[in-house]
Amino acid sequence: MEQHIKIVAILHIVVGILFLVGALAIFVFGAGAAFIGAGATDTTEERNAALMGGTCVTVVAAVVALMSLPSIIAGFGLQRRKNWARILTIILSVLNILNFPLGTALGGYSLWVLLNDQSKSYFV
Repeated sequence: MEQHIKIVAILHIVVGILFLVGALAIFVFGAGAAFIGAGATDTTEERNAALMGGTCVTVVAAVVALMSLPSIIAGFGLQRRKNWARILTIILSVLNILNFPLGTALGGYSLWVLLNDQSKSYFV
């Protein structure tokens, strides 16, 4: 069971980092395109619309980045065998089940590992 806990921890860290990279890509390409478009327009309305689009993309990127942090934190906590990380990962896994298909697989596997009676003894 110890090996499964290590795998769950690594998977949560990797998924969190991938979402951070995705958030960075959303920000760079979306907001960058909006601000470049704002500089290339002639009217105030077009400029304001482009800037508002850039602001919306920036907010989306920030939300995606903030939602990926608990997964990274939970993964590192699992590696250190902290009980709070086990609880956080269980909560994240229940939410991940809704993200079909990869989130469902990750959430199901994480729940199988962390709700197992044998795995409870590994956490302090």
